[in-house]
Amino acid sequence: DELRTEGRRIPSYSYPEDAARALAHAYRHAEWRGRPEGTPPRIEARNDEAAALLGEIVAAGPRWLEPDETFRLLDCYGIPLASWRLASTPEEAGAAAGELGGEVALKAVAPGLIHKTEAGAVRLSLEGSDAVRGAAEEMAASVKQAGHEVEGFLVQAMVSGGIEMLVGVVHDALFGPVVACGAGGTTAELVKDVAVRITPLTDLDASEMIRSLQTFPLLEGYRGAPGGDVAALEDLLLRVGAMVEDNPAIAEMDLNPVIVLPEGLAVVDARVRAEIPAPSRPLSARRR
Repeated sequence: DELRTEGRRIPSYSYPEDAARALAHAYRHAEWRGRPEGTPPRIEARNDEAAALLGEIVAAGPRWLEPDETFRLLDCYGIPLASWRLASTPEEAGAAAGELGGEVALKAVAPGLIHKTEAGAVRLSLEGSDAVRGAAEEMAASVKQAGHEVEGFLVQAMVSGGIEMLVGVVHDALFGPVVACGAGGTTAELVKDVAVRITPLTDLDASEMIRSLQTFPLLEGYRGAPGGDVAALEDLLLRVGAMVEDNPAIAEMDLNPVIVLPEGLAVVDARVRAEIPAPSRPLSARRR
Protein backbone atom coordinates (compact mmCIF):
# COMPACT_ATOMS: atom_id res chain seq x y z
CA ASP A 1 0.00 0.00 0.00
CA GLU A 2 0.97 3.64 -0.29
CA LEU A 3 0.24 6.79 1.65
CA ARG A 4 0.12 10.05 -0.26
CA THR A 5 1.03 13.29 1.49
CA GLU A 6 1.93 16.63 -0.10
CA GLY A 7 2.48 14.92 -3.44
CA ARG A 8 4.85 12.31 -2.00
CA ARG A 9 4.27 8.58 -2.07
CA ILE A 10 5.20 6.78 1.15
CA PRO A 11 5.13 2.96 1.39
CA SER A 12 2.83 1.59 4.06
CA TYR A 13 2.87 -1.94 5.50
CA SER A 14 0.31 -3.83 7.53
CA TYR A 15 2.90 -5.57 9.70
CA PRO A 16 6.21 -4.34 11.18
CA GLU A 17 8.05 -7.41 9.90
CA ASP A 18 7.24 -6.49 6.29
CA ALA A 19 8.43 -2.93 6.87
CA ALA A 20 11.68 -4.18 8.42
CA ARG A 21 12.34 -6.48 5.46
CA ALA A 22 11.65 -3.68 2.98
CA LEU A 23 14.01 -1.36 4.84
CA ALA A 24 16.72 -4.06 4.84
CA HIS A 25 16.31 -4.51 1.07
CA ALA A 26 16.52 -0.74 0.55
CA TYR A 27 19.68 -0.57 2.66
CA ARG A 28 21.35 -3.42 0.76
CA HIS A 29 20.40 -1.81 -2.55
CA ALA A 30 21.88 1.54 -1.45
CA GLU A 31 25.03 -0.25 -0.30
CA TRP A 32 25.27 -1.98 -3.69
CA ARG A 33 24.73 1.30 -5.55
CA GLY A 34 27.54 2.90 -3.56
CA ARG A 35 30.18 0.25 -4.27
CA PRO A 36 32.93 0.77 -6.90
CA GLU A 37 31.74 -0.16 -10.37
CA GLY A 38 34.95 -1.79 -11.57
CA THR A 39 36.49 -1.54 -15.03
CA PRO A 40 34.98 -3.13 -18.16
CA PRO A 41 37.48 -5.36 -19.99
CA ARG A 42 39.13 -4.59 -23.29
CA ILE A 43 39.01 -7.97 -24.98
CA GLU A 44 40.79 -8.50 -28.26
CA ALA A 45 38.51 -10.75 -30.26
CA ARG A 46 37.57 -11.72 -33.80
CA ASN A 47 33.99 -10.60 -33.21
CA ASP A 48 33.22 -10.21 -36.92
CA GLU A 49 34.09 -13.86 -37.47
CA ALA A 50 31.98 -14.90 -34.47
CA ALA A 51 29.01 -12.86 -35.68
CA ALA A 52 29.26 -14.35 -39.18
CA LEU A 53 29.39 -17.89 -37.79
CA LEU A 54 26.36 -17.36 -35.56
CA GLY A 55 24.49 -15.58 -38.35
CA GLU A 56 24.84 -18.60 -40.65
CA ILE A 57 23.67 -20.92 -37.88
CA VAL A 58 20.55 -19.05 -36.76
CA ALA A 59 19.50 -18.40 -40.37
CA ALA A 60 18.44 -22.05 -40.47
CA GLY A 61 16.63 -21.91 -37.13
CA PRO A 62 17.54 -22.24 -33.44
CA ARG A 63 19.77 -25.17 -32.50
CA TRP A 64 22.71 -26.37 -30.45
CA LEU A 65 26.03 -25.80 -32.19
CA GLU A 66 28.08 -28.74 -33.40
CA PRO A 67 31.35 -29.29 -31.45
CA ASP A 68 33.56 -27.81 -34.17
CA GLU A 69 31.28 -24.74 -34.44
CA THR A 70 31.38 -24.32 -30.66
CA PHE A 71 35.16 -24.49 -30.50
CA ARG A 72 35.55 -22.08 -33.43
CA LEU A 73 33.27 -19.61 -31.64
CA LEU A 74 35.17 -19.85 -28.36
CA ASP A 75 38.48 -19.49 -30.17
CA CYS A 76 37.29 -16.16 -31.62
CA TYR A 77 37.41 -14.77 -28.07
CA GLY A 78 40.66 -16.41 -27.03
CA ILE A 79 39.02 -18.91 -24.68
CA PRO A 80 41.54 -21.68 -23.88
CA LEU A 81 40.50 -25.12 -25.07
CA ALA A 82 41.97 -28.55 -24.52
CA SER A 83 43.54 -29.68 -27.81
CA TRP A 84 40.94 -31.54 -29.85
CA ARG A 85 40.18 -33.42 -33.05
CA LEU A 86 36.89 -34.51 -34.61
CA ALA A 87 36.55 -37.97 -36.14
CA SER A 88 33.75 -39.61 -38.12
CA THR A 89 34.67 -43.24 -37.47
CA PRO A 90 36.50 -45.30 -34.82
CA GLU A 91 39.43 -45.62 -37.23
CA GLU A 92 39.66 -41.83 -37.60
CA ALA A 93 39.39 -41.47 -33.81
CA GLY A 94 42.41 -43.76 -33.40
CA ALA A 95 44.38 -41.72 -35.94
CA ALA A 96 43.41 -38.48 -34.17
CA ALA A 97 44.69 -39.88 -30.88
CA GLY A 98 48.00 -40.63 -32.58
CA GLU A 99 48.21 -37.02 -33.80
CA LEU A 100 47.55 -35.59 -30.33
CA GLY A 101 49.89 -37.99 -28.57
CA GLY A 102 49.81 -39.00 -24.91
CA GLU A 103 46.61 -39.72 -23.00
CA VAL A 104 43.34 -38.57 -24.54
CA ALA A 105 39.66 -38.37 -23.68
CA LEU A 106 37.11 -39.82 -26.11
CA LYS A 107 33.55 -38.47 -26.33
CA ALA A 108 30.67 -39.47 -28.58
CA VAL A 109 28.94 -36.84 -30.71
CA ALA A 110 25.22 -37.65 -30.93
CA PRO A 111 22.13 -35.44 -31.39
CA GLY A 112 20.22 -34.88 -28.17
CA LEU A 113 22.89 -36.49 -25.99
CA ILE A 114 23.41 -34.18 -22.99
CA HIS A 115 24.62 -36.31 -20.07
CA LYS A 116 27.37 -38.18 -21.86
CA THR A 117 28.77 -39.96 -18.81
CA GLU A 118 25.46 -41.63 -17.99
CA ALA A 119 25.16 -42.97 -21.55
CA GLY A 120 28.69 -44.38 -21.59
CA ALA A 121 29.71 -41.70 -24.09
CA VAL A 122 32.90 -40.60 -22.33
CA ARG A 123 36.15 -42.52 -21.86
CA LEU A 124 39.15 -40.95 -20.16
CA SER A 125 42.90 -41.56 -20.03
CA LEU A 126 43.11 -43.61 -23.21
CA GLU A 127 46.53 -43.98 -24.80
CA GLY A 128 47.39 -45.26 -28.24
CA SER A 129 45.49 -45.49 -31.51
CA ASP A 130 44.37 -49.08 -30.99
CA ALA A 131 42.96 -48.38 -27.52
CA VAL A 132 41.02 -45.37 -28.79
CA ARG A 133 39.68 -47.19 -31.83
CA GLY A 134 38.44 -50.08 -29.68
CA ALA A 135 36.90 -47.72 -27.14
CA ALA A 136 35.10 -45.84 -29.93
CA GLU A 137 33.58 -49.06 -31.26
CA GLU A 138 32.35 -50.02 -27.78
CA MET A 139 31.06 -46.49 -27.21
CA ALA A 140 29.01 -46.47 -30.43
CA ALA A 141 27.23 -49.64 -29.32
CA SER A 142 26.66 -48.32 -25.77
CA VAL A 143 25.23 -45.01 -26.96
CA LYS A 144 22.98 -46.71 -29.48
CA GLN A 145 21.63 -48.91 -26.70
CA ALA A 146 20.84 -45.71 -24.76
CA GLY A 147 18.70 -44.52 -27.68
CA HIS A 148 21.10 -42.24 -29.57
CA GLU A 149 22.90 -42.55 -32.89
CA VAL A 150 26.58 -41.64 -32.88
CA GLU A 151 27.53 -39.18 -35.63
CA GLY A 152 31.20 -38.96 -34.73
CA PHE A 153 33.76 -38.74 -31.97
CA LEU A 154 35.58 -35.94 -30.20
CA VAL A 155 39.15 -36.75 -29.21
CA GLN A 156 40.80 -34.40 -26.71
CA ALA A 157 44.14 -34.25 -24.98
CA MET A 158 43.75 -35.13 -21.30
CA VAL A 159 44.16 -32.26 -18.83
CA SER A 160 45.65 -33.71 -15.66
CA GLY A 161 44.92 -32.41 -12.17
CA GLY A 162 43.34 -29.03 -11.65
CA ILE A 163 40.05 -27.92 -10.13
CA GLU A 164 36.77 -28.45 -11.98
CA MET A 165 34.67 -25.31 -12.38
CA LEU A 166 31.81 -24.29 -14.64
CA VAL A 167 30.98 -21.10 -16.50
CA GLY A 168 27.55 -20.75 -18.04
CA VAL A 169 25.23 -18.25 -19.71
CA VAL A 170 21.48 -17.93 -20.09
CA HIS A 171 19.68 -15.12 -21.90
CA ASP A 172 17.04 -13.55 -19.69
CA ALA A 173 14.16 -11.86 -21.52
CA LEU A 174 14.31 -8.83 -19.21
CA PHE A 175 17.94 -8.47 -18.16
CA GLY A 176 19.76 -9.94 -21.17
CA PRO A 177 22.77 -12.27 -20.77
CA VAL A 178 23.30 -13.68 -17.27
CA VAL A 179 26.72 -15.21 -16.58
CA ALA A 180 27.19 -17.93 -13.96
CA CYS A 181 30.33 -19.33 -12.36
CA GLY A 182 30.51 -22.19 -9.90
CA ALA A 183 31.77 -25.59 -8.90
CA GLY A 184 31.85 -27.84 -11.95
CA GLY A 185 32.17 -31.45 -12.99
CA THR A 186 29.60 -34.23 -12.75
CA THR A 187 28.46 -33.08 -9.27
CA ALA A 188 27.69 -29.48 -10.30
CA GLU A 189 23.90 -29.97 -10.15
CA LEU A 190 24.23 -31.64 -6.75
CA VAL A 191 26.53 -29.06 -5.15
CA LYS A 192 24.76 -26.00 -6.66
CA ASP A 193 27.52 -23.60 -5.65
CA VAL A 194 27.00 -20.82 -8.20
CA ALA A 195 27.36 -17.04 -8.43
CA VAL A 196 25.64 -14.99 -11.15
CA ARG A 197 25.92 -11.50 -12.65
CA ILE A 198 24.29 -9.71 -15.58
CA THR A 199 26.44 -8.32 -18.37
CA PRO A 200 28.44 -6.29 -19.07
CA LEU A 201 30.88 -7.75 -16.54
CA THR A 202 33.64 -5.69 -14.96
CA ASP A 203 36.85 -6.89 -13.35
CA LEU A 204 35.20 -6.36 -9.97
CA ASP A 205 32.22 -8.52 -10.97
CA ALA A 206 34.50 -11.39 -12.02
CA SER A 207 36.54 -11.15 -8.82
CA GLU A 208 33.48 -11.06 -6.56
CA MET A 209 31.76 -13.94 -8.34
CA ILE A 210 34.68 -16.29 -7.80
CA ARG A 211 35.44 -15.23 -4.23
CA SER A 212 31.79 -15.55 -3.16
CA LEU A 213 31.73 -19.29 -3.90
CA GLN A 214 31.78 -21.75 -1.02
CA THR A 215 34.32 -23.77 -2.99
CA PHE A 216 36.66 -20.79 -3.47
CA PRO A 217 39.11 -22.20 -0.84
CA LEU A 218 39.88 -25.00 -3.33
CA LEU A 219 41.26 -22.37 -5.72
CA GLU A 220 43.40 -20.98 -2.91
CA GLY A 221 44.90 -24.41 -2.17
CA TYR A 222 42.73 -26.12 0.45
CA ARG A 223 44.65 -28.03 3.14
CA GLY A 224 47.89 -27.95 1.22
CA ALA A 225 46.47 -29.10 -2.11
CA PRO A 226 47.59 -27.24 -5.24
CA GLY A 227 45.50 -24.13 -5.86
CA GLY A 228 44.17 -22.78 -9.13
CA ASP A 229 44.95 -19.79 -11.31
CA VAL A 230 42.24 -17.39 -10.12
CA ALA A 231 43.40 -14.67 -12.52
CA ALA A 232 42.92 -17.04 -15.46
CA LEU A 233 39.38 -17.86 -14.28
CA GLU A 234 38.60 -14.16 -13.93
CA ASP A 235 39.88 -13.60 -17.46
CA LEU A 236 37.66 -16.42 -18.74
CA LEU A 237 34.59 -14.85 -17.14
CA LEU A 238 35.38 -11.50 -18.75
CA ARG A 239 35.90 -13.11 -22.17
CA VAL A 240 32.62 -15.02 -21.89
CA GLY A 241 30.85 -11.85 -20.77
CA ALA A 242 32.23 -9.91 -23.73
CA MET A 243 31.31 -12.70 -26.16
CA VAL A 244 27.66 -12.91 -25.11
CA GLU A 245 27.37 -9.12 -24.89
CA ASP A 246 28.65 -8.82 -28.47
CA ASN A 247 26.52 -11.70 -29.76
CA PRO A 248 22.90 -11.72 -28.55
CA ALA A 249 22.26 -14.78 -30.72
CA ILE A 250 23.94 -16.85 -27.98
CA ALA A 251 20.87 -17.97 -26.05
CA GLU A 252 22.56 -20.47 -23.76
CA MET A 253 26.07 -21.72 -23.06
CA ASP A 254 27.61 -24.26 -20.72
CA LEU A 255 31.36 -24.65 -20.22
CA ASN A 256 31.70 -27.62 -17.88
CA PRO A 257 34.14 -28.66 -16.79
CA VAL A 258 36.64 -25.84 -16.91
CA ILE A 259 39.86 -27.27 -15.51
CA VAL A 260 41.63 -24.55 -13.51
CA LEU A 261 45.32 -25.42 -13.22
CA PRO A 262 48.00 -23.88 -10.99
CA GLU A 263 48.92 -21.90 -14.11
CA GLY A 264 46.21 -21.27 -16.67
CA LEU A 265 43.07 -23.27 -17.41
CA ALA A 266 41.44 -25.32 -20.16
CA VAL A 267 37.81 -25.70 -21.22
CA VAL A 268 37.20 -29.42 -21.63
CA ASP A 269 33.54 -29.55 -22.60
CA ALA A 270 31.33 -26.84 -24.08
CA ARG A 271 27.76 -26.52 -25.37
CA VAL A 272 26.22 -23.45 -27.04
CA ARG A 273 22.65 -22.90 -28.22
CA ALA A 274 21.97 -20.11 -30.72
CA GLU A 275 18.74 -18.49 -31.83
CA ILE A 276 17.58 -15.23 -33.39
CA PRO A 277 17.45 -12.80 -30.45
CA ALA A 278 14.18 -11.21 -29.46
CA PRO A 279 14.04 -7.40 -29.68
CA SER A 280 15.15 -5.67 -26.49
CA ARG A 281 12.32 -4.41 -24.36
CA PRO A 282 12.19 -0.60 -24.00
CA LEU A 283 13.13 0.83 -20.62
CA SER A 284 9.54 2.05 -20.16
CA ALA A 285 8.41 -1.61 -20.15
CA ARG A 286 10.82 -2.64 -17.40
CA ARG A 287 9.30 -0.63 -14.56
CA ARG A 288 7.25 -3.50 -13.16
